[in-house]
Amino acid sequence: MTVNEPRDADHDPASHGNEPRGVDRGLTSYGDEGFSRFLRRAFLASSGYDEQDLDRPVVGIADTSGGFTTCHREMPQLVQAVARGVLEAGGLPVTFPAMSLPEILMSPTSMLFRNLAALETEELVKGQPMDAVVLAGGCDKTVPAQLMAAVSADVPAVQLVAGAMLTGTWRGTRLGACTDCRSMWARHRAGELDEGDIADVRGALATTGGTCMVMGTASTMACLAEALGMSPAGTATAPAPTGDRLRAGVRSGRIAVEAARAGRRPSSIVTAGALANAVTVLMALGGSTNAVIHLLAVARRAGVPFGLDDVAAIAGRVPLLVDCKPSGVGYMEDLHRAGGVPVLMKALEPLLDLDVPVVEGGTLRDRLAGVAPPADWQTTIRTLEDPLGPTGALAVLRGNLAPDGAVIKVSAATSALLRHEGPAVVFESPEDVARRIDDPDLPVTPDSVLVLRNAGPVGGGMPEAGSLPIPAKLARDGVRDMVRVSDTRMSGTAYGTVVLHVSPEAAVGGPLALVRDGDRIRLDAAAGELALLVDPDELARRREGWAPPAPPERGWRRLHHDHVLQAHEGADFDVC
Repeated sequence: MTVNEPRDADHDPASHGNEPRGVDRGLTSYGDEGFSRFLRRAFLASSGYDEQDLDRPVVGIADTSGGFTTCHREMPQLVQAVARGVLEAGGLPVTFPAMSLPEILMSPTSMLFRNLAALETEELVKGQPMDAVVLAGGCDKTVPAQLMAAVSADVPAVQLVAGAMLTGTWRGTRLGACTDCRSMWARHRAGELDEGDIADVRGALATTGGTCMVMGTASTMACLAEALGMSPAGTATAPAPTGDRLRAGVRSGRIAVEAARAGRRPSSIVTAGALANAVTVLMALGGSTNAVIHLLAVARRAGVPFGLDDVAAIAGRVPLLVDCKPSGVGYMEDLHRAGGVPVLMKALEPLLDLDVPVVEGGTLRDRLAGVAPPADWQTTIRTLEDPLGPTGALAVLRGNLAPDGAVIKVSAATSALLRHEGPAVVFESPEDVARRIDDPDLPVTPDSVLVLRNAGPVGGGMPEAGSLPIPAKLARDGVRDMVRVSDTRMSGTAYGTVVLHVSPEAAVGGPLALVRDGDRIRLDAAAGELALLVDPDELARRREGWAPPAPPERGWRRLHHDHVLQAHEGADFDVC
């Protein structure tokens, strides 16, 4: 159907059954439906829409542009590209503003507001008249929030990502945010780079619009949205400033119109098989540990039983295939040139459920039918026969310190520390870390286990504070990694032997609340164990003296405190 063709009653959603479609969906309640339709069309006329416009399928475009979300700098052009695709397919594009979560400019952490963004987007999609929606986002927590909203609203939806930045250089070294941000800052803390050096680096790390170009949370979730089938094939990896990204927008607009006509809803796409495929891709990418929490939240909203045990089972059979920082040395633009997610999934084909539906129609098997395996000219995407690393890029840990589970990114850890026992050095909060980590009198050695608590979903909104900095006095001596354990998260761009998402968290009385300085902690990643080596009777005595921290007084933070679930449940709200 072109923009000038009349509506086809056999295909137009406005003519299917008795359900109102297009601008007649979800009428405003005035107690008179005829008046509601009349008034709606009268006000739409003020925006220049005529009856031919208003007879088309309506595709909402969630625009997450914003000056604080620098990752979305190219979003206005991308939204225009989506609108063009919608028009070309015979739909009516209607853009609406939606909340975005600027990872770097949100206090205290964007994760505190992921569920708020998900709720807001869900209600906007359900409360405004649209037959389908294109969810345009990119920054770390924005895409997970949009996927959660899409599943809950269950209106035909296409997830479109903003795309990654292009790399920069400094003194001949290729740089990318934000793994290189961390490594350069660590060198600065160790005294290797002076103030002038670090200022020069700062100007070379993020030189274009787009999300971090390493396999951090944004890049990981972009790839997983495609692996889930919610983003069109080949759209995850195109860099933000490129024509490829704009073409992805146009294609997403066209597909949204087709999905509206076909009634292709997220509930038919986000299945157990699709989630298993996404975790398979996550392991092959060496992707962000944050993705585990986000996928668990999406699964829970979709009503699909899927938990940490499923993640662990998949991790044990999928090797690391993608050479991208922090688990490798490359960047997202390298992955895109090598063929992106379609070629990666072709390499993973024997491990995938090929019969799951995808957003453009058909199945994953159809998607991969014409895709060639990884080419010999590139080294970014490896094969199952010649992987970059072993299975288990992420590992799930359990034990008396994490009864409900914890995770560790094995592919970004120091192998010698993956089996380690040492004395705890306990920090009560991220603020406590900031106050004491560089104290020259801190009783810490390279064998110590740094413990951070009261930073989980309830206690602190779960900031990316888990990759505690190496104490300055050790960093100056050349120590680059230590075992760190916390109930919070770390950036997907980070590296190190860092145990995260300890559940239940300290603020709700989890065993992490009972750890004291000097207690010995044992990590055995291969065995999936995280143990606190303290007598149970002693822990029981400590528990008698424990009291929970005071909750926030009011507002969103109080709602979050009262309703957020634990990490192993996706840290979503109990009412969602």
